[in-house]
Amino acid sequence: MMTRRGVQWLSAAADDPGACRAAWLDDPRRPYVLPAGRLFDVVVVDQRIGLETFDQLDRRGMPLGPVSVDWAARQVGFFLPPNSQSRFTRMVAGESSNPPEYRYLDDGSVIVVPGPMPLSGDRYTWLRAPMREPGPSPARLAALAAMFVAACELLARADRYGEEHTYTDGTGQETARAR
Repeated sequence: MMTRRGVQWLSAAADDPGACRAAWLDDPRRPYVLPAGRLFDVVVVDQRIGLETFDQLDRRGMPLGPVSVDWAARQVGFFLPPNSQSRFTRMVAGESSNPPEYRYLDDGSVIVVPGPMPLSGDRYTWLRAPMREPGPSPARLAALAAMFVAACELLARADRYGEEHTYTDGTGQETARAR
């Protein structure tokens, strides 16, 4: 659940912050379209990679800003300070010679954000809602870049392992075959 300071910060990105806050006062579950690049940029990744990245960052207590999920589109959005694209791109490239795919939303882009109090079955939800205005943090950029690349490598390796190895169940029957 988002705090009042989180609502103030996030709604300030809207073209009409008062209308955004009024919409959320009327229905705190209501998603809202906000422009990126003004108060925040967003790195959008595939849901599976995003959930693994979030889990790894969260479990390790690494710096982490707001994170949203669009369950229908199967995408996770990591909110970063505005004008972070070149630094983030350099950091991802520094972690891998073959950087994984992501979309970077900044000036000219919009994102649908969850309302302050979405329910677990809603299309748009927060993995980590904004609690206040997140300050600039080079450590947050570096942690996200490193863990994003690591999560991609971990999931790719797990997929390869599942495809390459044969398992047997308790009766000696093969349950998976090498491809």
